[in-house]
Amino acid sequence: MLLNTLSKGWRGHLIATIAGALITLSLAPFNWWPTAIASMCLFIWLLDELSPKEAFKRGWFFGFGLFLSGSSWIYVSIHDYGYAPVPLAAGLTLLWSMSWAILAASAAYTYCRWLRDKPAGRYLGFAAIIMLDEWARSWMLTGFPWLFLGYGHIHSPLAGLAPVGGVFSISFAVALTGAVLFNHFKQKKLIPVQAVLVAVIWIGGGALQLINWTQATDHAPVNIAMVQANIPQEVKWNRDQLWPTLRHYQKTSSTLWAENDIVIWPESAIPSYYHNVRSFLNQVGELAEKHDSTLITGLPFQIAATNDQAARSHNSIMAFGNGDGLYHKQRLVPFGEYVPLEGLLRGLIQFFDLPMSAFNAGSGNQHALTAGDLTLAPFICYEIVYSNLIPAWLPEADLLITISNDAWFGNSIGPLQHLEMAQMRALESGRYLIRSTGSGVSAIVDQRGRIITRGQQFTQEVIRGQAQAYQGSTPFSIGGNWPIVTICLLICLLINSRLGAITGKLRR
Repeated sequence: MLLNTLSKGWRGHLIATIAGALITLSLAPFNWWPTAIASMCLFIWLLDELSPKEAFKRGWFFGFGLFLSGSSWIYVSIHDYGYAPVPLAAGLTLLWSMSWAILAASAAYTYCRWLRDKPAGRYLGFAAIIMLDEWARSWMLTGFPWLFLGYGHIHSPLAGLAPVGGVFSISFAVALTGAVLFNHFKQKKLIPVQAVLVAVIWIGGGALQLINWTQATDHAPVNIAMVQANIPQEVKWNRDQLWPTLRHYQKTSSTLWAENDIVIWPESAIPSYYHNVRSFLNQVGELAEKHDSTLITGLPFQIAATNDQAARSHNSIMAFGNGDGLYHKQRLVPFGEYVPLEGLLRGLIQFFDLPMSAFNAGSGNQHALTAGDLTLAPFICYEIVYSNLIPAWLPEADLLITISNDAWFGNSIGPLQHLEMAQMRALESGRYLIRSTGSGVSAIVDQRGRIITRGQQFTQEVIRGQAQAYQGSTPFSIGGNWPIVTICLLICLLINSRLGAITGKLRR
């Protein structure tokens, strides 16, 4: 009776908001992964007796709690580095959270309208729609593939699912576990079919961790050095800081070439277009090549205008010395690298006129970088959170490399969430991942998603370590997200079909 009372009206909405926020506690830097299961258990309980219309409202509050708590770092970016006043920064952050919450509301409506009251709807249907909600987030309106249930389980038994079905397969397992727990509490008894299903998934996840999907190559371990300059964001793009910045990187790297196969400078380490600093980079590249070393750096790159096309600017990564390659970022950050509705928003506030916020997206058929005889799959900042970008580079890539400028997040949970998502990409692909940032957290991650070495935040330092080249393919690197997405779509369709009714009768 008390539980029924708590789930009604504004009390239920408040609990739903808290349930959404619990997912944030399962992610970095907190890493309390059971809270995501508790969140799912609460959410399905709160939807248990609602009409679809009421469920839409309830789902919205759940999503609002998730996005307000999990992406609170957006306020830091807008206020601290976009120089927006507190009321405006807070208002935009609220608007962001309220808008993305509509997807969670839609998922709740769909569950209660078409799935909940059908056979298997209260566990398989719930898990499938939660996963499909996350998948929709990964591409809708260019995507915000952040705050997924699966990310908190890099160190749980479910981690074994990642090389097979990716982060979404873990999200499905987490939602299913929460739903089965609720059904157990509601029925006050163990439901054998559901219990066995969850047990198989958890035990199977643990067993899958024993499989080596990829194998180390004969290549010797690669010595890596990442230069973390920690140049304050508010002065980085000042013109008078260009040559002091270049000299800092040059001086810091002068002793690194002889000892390291790859030296990495982070995203936009060079605060000027390539054509303005070509001679400097060529000189550094020649020095690196004398020691059989490769410099990889982030920098803006501009392609000159032609008769057929206007000039195009890119956020890029480039290799010099004993390496080669140029890659332009494909997935740009709204407002940070391009401004939607530019004609209306440019000039309204300083946040819409950030430095280098007029980039163009790179094409999808670019080449990987090389460092000696190694092939490196490149990702710039935000791109590493898009799991669907990984399979395109495999199995040819020996290593994954991502450069980032997480200074925009300030001292928030954003950089640590970002690192956790990069760890998941290493686990999904069975490859070492090298992550170089301007202000932290720079790290080397092994093929199982474990951090081998890492730096600190907001420090000037050189992070040194070794990475091992790997070959072969995980099931995820072959099929990507489509197998688990297809399975969840089929689950939803079957639950609403006669076959779903038949299987329900057979179980009874």
